[in-house]
Amino acid sequence: MNAHSSLVEQSMPRFDLIVIGSGPSGRRAAIQAAKLGKQVLVVERNPRVGGVSVHTGTIPSKALRETVLNLTGWRERGFYGSAYRVKKDISAADLWQRGAKILEHEVDVLEHQFARNRVTTVQGEARFLSPNRIELIRSREAEPEHYEADFFVIACGTRPYRPTHVPFDGKTVFDSDEILKLETLPRSLTVVGAGVIGVEYATIFSALEIAVTLVEPRASFLDFIDRELIEEFMHELRDRNVSLRLGSEVKAVEFDGAGRPVCRIASGRDVTSDMLLYAAGRMGATEGLNLAAAGLETDHRGRLTVDAKTLQTKVPHIYAAGDVIGFPSLASTSMEQGRLAACHAFGLAPQAAPEHFPYGIYAVPEMSTVGMSEEEVIQRKIPYECGIARFRETSRGHIMGLQSGMMKMIFSKKTRRLLGVHIIGEGATELIHIGQAVMALKGTIDYFMESTFNYPTLAEAYKIASLDAWNRAFAPTAAAPEVPDMPEAIEDAA
Repeated sequence: MNAHSSLVEQSMPRFDLIVIGSGPSGRRAAIQAAKLGKQVLVVERNPRVGGVSVHTGTIPSKALRETVLNLTGWRERGFYGSAYRVKKDISAADLWQRGAKILEHEVDVLEHQFARNRVTTVQGEARFLSPNRIELIRSREAEPEHYEADFFVIACGTRPYRPTHVPFDGKTVFDSDEILKLETLPRSLTVVGAGVIGVEYATIFSALEIAVTLVEPRASFLDFIDRELIEEFMHELRDRNVSLRLGSEVKAVEFDGAGRPVCRIASGRDVTSDMLLYAAGRMGATEGLNLAAAGLETDHRGRLTVDAKTLQTKVPHIYAAGDVIGFPSLASTSMEQGRLAACHAFGLAPQAAPEHFPYGIYAVPEMSTVGMSEEEVIQRKIPYECGIARFRETSRGHIMGLQSGMMKMIFSKKTRRLLGVHIIGEGATELIHIGQAVMALKGTIDYFMESTFNYPTLAEAYKIASLDAWNRAFAPTAAAPEVPDMPEAIEDAA
């Protein structure tokens, strides 16, 4: 090694932790490590921090949903009729104004968090040179910069999957990032892919009274959600004239004589619309990281495999968190993954993650679920009973003009424990946390029977659903099994 190289080695910045990506998992890992007194560097490829969550994913799509519901008067139509509108003529520009303000706020908050915790941030493309060293390229003209660290967290997120047979043009054929740059609203839209992203966008545009066709190669969708909830959801979509093409494999996307995208289905039944959104999967954004130099490799979708408890990759000092490690790919779980990775790296032993965490599907109507579905309970052969509450049965539901929405609760007949809560309708993603808390504390049907809920609220649905289950399985007239003393003698429901 010559004298110049030796000097470079000595002057190379070294950190306790380098985080690649500033989305939910990256920011939480960085801030957790900084609070432990560590020197942290966050590398973000985009001009501003926040990652996919802030710029093209979670925040923009939820802001779009809220904007659509407000401008269309969706929530008031139960009282004023389906023709009711807050704004008669809604343009694409109307949809993005709220999102732009929210984005600025989110970025400002995140930059302040990093500054307050003395986290160093740099913008540029990172690539590994060795397991402990990265190269940072800020621009084509700039000289590469080198950084070393004792630990790394790869939190680079994902990008839309763009197959070669789909002619993306950013005008009539979009991926889920490009749809947020839409300049005009179509009269009809085809959405390919009935995953969480596809379902959310399909229903949001349907609320704008755009004719939507949802195409999915599988015979079912959102299989991790209780089937009864999905049946209710499908009924609502069909009632709004959303066309569901399940079991329809897309062979090609072409253009007709008028320049409109035509979705060629294997069955021979094509779908033509003004615009097409392809939302069938995402890829880990790892292609430029040169992971081989760090001793890592990805699967066919660019995702990394980690230890479920520690978030370590096969190279122990390199962790990965967030969407880049795959399921469940939720902002909420990604945050916890980032925190757990940082804690483990620096010798803390945080409590194990709870067994159950909530899912939120921000469709129209929204859905949320925690715990076991009825299908899972049956598979595990647990004696159970369900209780159902319709939002229209609550006084609050009447006040809000709700004509749909339901809550389903599942209880063990042996221990009376709450096994799962599944909600569709207004406020579902907020209401679910009551059920989550009771499940985490191993609560039983008795909690809901004996507790008082604010009146009038949609939370009353918990009492209605529990009473429904009680009358079916636990009432004195029912042949209920003997219940052990509580709480010490309560067995695990499984």
